[in-house]
Amino acid sequence: MRISTVATALLALIPVALVTPSAHATVGGSSDIKLQNVTVNGGKDIVVGTTTKTISVSITASAPSGIKNVSLVLFHGTHLNTSPYDGVLNPTTNQADCRVVNAATSTCKETVSGNPVLLTNATAGTWQVYVVAYAKNGEHAYSDPFSSVRILRNSRLTVKPSPKPVRKGKTVTVTGKLTRASWWDHLEYHGYTGRPVKLQFRKRGASTYTTVRTTYSDSHGNLKSTAKATVDGYWRYYFAGTSTTPAVKAAGDYVDVR
Repeated sequence: MRISTVATALLALIPVALVTPSAHATVGGSSDIKLQNVTVNGGKDIVVGTTTKTISVSITASAPSGIKNVSLVLFHGTHLNTSPYDGVLNPTTNQADCRVVNAATSTCKETVSGNPVLLTNATAGTWQVYVVAYAKNGEHAYSDPFSSVRILRNSRLTVKPSPKPVRKGKTVTVTGKLTRASWWDHLEYHGYTGRPVKLQFRKRGASTYTTVRTTYSDSHGNLKSTAKATVDGYWRYYFAGTSTTPAVKAAGDYVDVR
């Protein structure tokens, strides 16, 4: 399996202290080192399409002797040390950029490579954040995991109303397509099938959209709805998202009613 091979190579970059089989606790190592805060991607879901996304991470830790360095990995599983996992994303460098807050505390910046080649469609959803901090006196502490984050398959949505222009009282046919990134099949976008998608309308001069009806994407992700044309305005489709795929809305497409 592709992920197993890649993950094995990536774990070779992690310090040995992170993956010792004897580490069974969720938090281990020196009790003097405190992992205070970890923020991944600004606290937002990580959305990955078919190209690599650079994921920013901020880690704040403290120790009586001061913090020398920190590191982390994102993994898909329950625990990195003691449970099976089927996905790993590592930091892009071996040394984080640490800034001293005070004698004991530092905040360190790191980036993780969100390369879709290292992902599979089955791993979309919740991932765990494994963090380790190294003190200047040589001690370390880790959390397995510290927190969780969602890594989602990017979604796209199109809309096309016709005819344009349209006579008042006649029917507008609104087509479109809902797709999402595949991390396995040649890194392409494929139709997201059987999903509820809202057809929405915004009257010219108005600031908000109103849902006209809900339709479902077909076996290829295609969408088709009809509505009566009454006033000038913008038509769009809106998809609320799932646990593996983010919400997305098409840009409004204007129809002139005559």
